[in-house]
Amino acid sequence: MDQQNRPARARAPAKRITLARARKPAEIREIFERFRAANPEPKGELESVNAFTLLVAVVLSAQATDAGVNKATRKLFAIADTPEKMLALGEETVREHVKTIGLYRNKAKNVIALSEKLIAQFGSAVPTTREELESLPGVGRKTANVVLNIAFGEITHAVDTHVFRVANRLRIAPGKNVLQVEMGLEKAVPEEFGRHAHHWLILHGRYTCKALRPECGRCIQNDLCDSPDKRVA
Repeated sequence: MDQQNRPARARAPAKRITLARARKPAEIREIFERFRAANPEPKGELESVNAFTLLVAVVLSAQATDAGVNKATRKLFAIADTPEKMLALGEETVREHVKTIGLYRNKAKNVIALSEKLIAQFGSAVPTTREELESLPGVGRKTANVVLNIAFGEITHAVDTHVFRVANRLRIAPGKNVLQVEMGLEKAVPEEFGRHAHHWLILHGRYTCKALRPECGRCIQNDLCDSPDKRVA
């Protein structure tokens, strides 16, 4: 049969993603009470000495591990902890320092470009609004949220792969994409836990609620969790 005369094949219907129902406020409060009891002052694992080096570290951390970034930036930040010093090093030298990090060429280019912009437009200071931060090369919404939270103490919810997974598995803020989860967390997380919420969720996802082999046997939320990914001993 001629290609043009063949009957058209019916397209399979698009697979629908069914989201779990979000938990009740009292249950969400219990989850964060447990996180706080276990780790009252959680810290981000990227090393930095000021807001500028934090910004650079977060930019470098995209699609890379915090441990890998820290290993590369210790020597870099020892000699370049301001936009002026970073710019003086030049892109080639920055590239040499961060070459063990994925996408290092483009990241080194962004570090130099954002340093230039900080000097030219912000008086060498890291800006304190999301809009201004996102205007910098290499800085997206997640990076801006991390900087606002850690450097300036704002309640923000930076959603990486770990936060996305835990927020869905524990039904704190079910969402199909990172923005949905972020908006859900803004509504769901009680204000008293807001400052540390994303750190608790990141650390929980990184070390306990892992993607492929969640360590449910030692999870402090085990009895509350009803995720289909839960591993029952």
